[in-house]
Amino acid sequence: MVQAFRLFCDKAAINAELVIVFDGDTPTVTEEAKSYITGQIPLAVLMGYPVNMGKGFAIRQGMARATGDLLIYTDIDFPYKLESLMAVYNELKSGATDIAVGVKDNNYYAHVPEARKVISRFLRFTVRLLLSMPITDTQCGLKGFNRAVLPVFLGTTINRYLFDLEFLKICYRQKKFRIKPVEVSLNDNIQFTKMNYRVLLPEVINFVKVIITG
Repeated sequence: MVQAFRLFCDKAAINAELVIVFDGDTPTVTEEAKSYITGQIPLAVLMGYPVNMGKGFAIRQGMARATGDLLIYTDIDFPYKLESLMAVYNELKSGATDIAVGVKDNNYYAHVPEARKVISRFLRFTVRLLLSMPITDTQCGLKGFNRAVLPVFLGTTINRYLFDLEFLKICYRQKKFRIKPVEVSLNDNIQFTKMNYRVLLPEVINFVKVIITG
């Protein structure tokens, strides 16, 4: 993660701020590890809380703390290629886009377990069918936006994985922002964790919430 972030800063020729949120700050995140990160990245901000609240909650906390004009979020292992991160950054930097939405390329499904394929494809189908959104790949873990969009993002309410879907639905409904898909690619040898089926029921409830909310 540290190396990937530094490579990004070098390629973009910027001194970017890195905000890391530990969603349930456990003893496995050692003080030595935290000291290493802050030593390697001067503008690193590490924050956390004791109880796991979910990905959406964690990213909102990080975005609320961030100070930049261009804001990008991804997973802590930086699973997408440097070129993909740069593509999102350059799209925002151009000023022609308010929200850059990572959309996984065709090779993505060759890397993921069968259960994830089924869930991802079903979600994309239902988003197209029920919400008629131009971008159906709402769950890609690489997105960015400018600061004008931040209040909308912080106003989302879903604490777990479908916060992305809620965010994009609101933005499309408001018709205030320019939204552009950016094709992104996974790094080689990415290892996916096993699907935790206990999270599926709450996410089904969240999906219904997004669908029925005006």
